[in-house]
Amino acid sequence: MDIKDLTKVESQLMQVLWELKKAFVKEIINELPEPKPAYSTVSTIIRILESKGVISYEAFGKTHRYYPLITKEEYMRYEADKFLGNYFSNSVQDMFSFFVREKKIDLKDAEQLLKMIDKIKD
Repeated sequence: MDIKDLTKVESQLMQVLWELKKAFVKEIINELPEPKPAYSTVSTIIRILESKGVISYEAFGKTHRYYPLITKEEYMRYEADKFLGNYFSNSVQDMFSFFVREKKIDLKDAEQLLKMIDKIKD
């Protein structure tokens, strides 16, 4: 499946759908923070997500219950790959050293990562 970029708002709605698994627009709105967006706004964004191929729906008369077509993990993988490619030339080493230099990863975190890598190698 060809995954498309999501806007911040689209991503926020997807987070809710991933959590709920299936939901009507009103249920999605109930999970959003205050101030709650208008029903028509959420409905429009839902239709955009549907056109991007990341959600679908089950029809119940005139109402629809929406569900994700991609998993959260699939989208995380897509975003991580894009981030790594756009900013670090697909080099995990460059990314890791950047975060260490920026003090986003401390020595304790680095040691934990190395332990995880060692477990994977075994």
